[in-house]
Amino acid sequence: MNTAFNYKDHPHRRYNPLLDEWILVSPQRAKRPWQGQQEAVVEQKRLKHDPTCYLCSGNERVNGSKNPEYHGVYVFDNDFGALLKEEVEFADYQDDLFVLKPERGINRVVCFSEDHSLTLPEMPVEDIENVIKTWQKEYQNLGSLDYINHVQIFENKGAVMGCSNPHPHGQIWAQSSIPSQVLRTQENLRKYFEKRGKSLLENYLEKELNLNERIVLENENFVALIPFWATWPYETMIISKRKIENILEFTVKEINDFAEILKQLTIKYDNLFEISFPYSAGIHQAPTDEKQHPEWHFHMHFYPPLLRSASVKKFMVGYEMLAEAQRDITPEQSAEILKGLSTIHYKKK
Repeated sequence: MNTAFNYKDHPHRRYNPLLDEWILVSPQRAKRPWQGQQEAVVEQKRLKHDPTCYLCSGNERVNGSKNPEYHGVYVFDNDFGALLKEEVEFADYQDDLFVLKPERGINRVVCFSEDHSLTLPEMPVEDIENVIKTWQKEYQNLGSLDYINHVQIFENKGAVMGCSNPHPHGQIWAQSSIPSQVLRTQENLRKYFEKRGKSLLENYLEKELNLNERIVLENENFVALIPFWATWPYETMIISKRKIENILEFTVKEINDFAEILKQLTIKYDNLFEISFPYSAGIHQAPTDEKQHPEWHFHMHFYPPLLRSASVKKFMVGYEMLAEAQRDITPEQSAEILKGLSTIHYKKK
């Protein structure tokens, strides 16, 4: 006699409609003993202004430029950008196995605050609102350039995520092509919209709110949840309740609500293991290619690597690199854990 399937106990695959791919979920593996790598986590108290930090106000950067005595948000072109503004001459050649083309763009650094000791969860809501307004300005200004078709806003937080400087900051990469993962998402959103006449995330969010199994936070205009198809242990996604195509469409209230939910979610992350929680996060929204994009629905992804504690992280190796993504703890379990955490920062207890 076959055992009845239970998603809490039995291996299964879940479909990600944004990327048209599957993830293997193995909840029974979470019960196995852990003898893998343990990384020591030592949190050092940071100064409000670090004279050795090349992002702090008034300090000299690596290339010799000097930051102004800024207060609040400060934006500058990355001194070591992955993209270049200059247009180059290119003689195209045909080969189906060796295909390349030049890529043009702009990389910018966005310092969230002059206070070197802060991270997003520790900043006042009104200061996070100023970060969001800066994102709006940069999306609009960069996107208006005739050679820029996509503006990617993101943040890498923590050394484990490759962040080279602890000063609170994010990045913006604006480029002439729409990046591969964004293009895949766009194609799947478009297929769904053309078939259903409604955005994929609009319908998805409606179903998630009705089920209330993976909701972490909710306010008037935004929802933070663990996606049904989440790959990382505590991966989350913030989705606008209103179908907004890009960040420029935010109302004043939506800016405030987005800032509120960003602060509350990142506080929950910090409270999970009582450390400054590492993650990579980024906004997905319509490209700036001057085309109509009714399929797009504003959302923000958070990809944190930590799994069991502050010293144990999820590795994408072996099967994940060669076959498909896999996770042990179910999205429902992750949501229950995050939902139960306080939105008062552990340092203030």
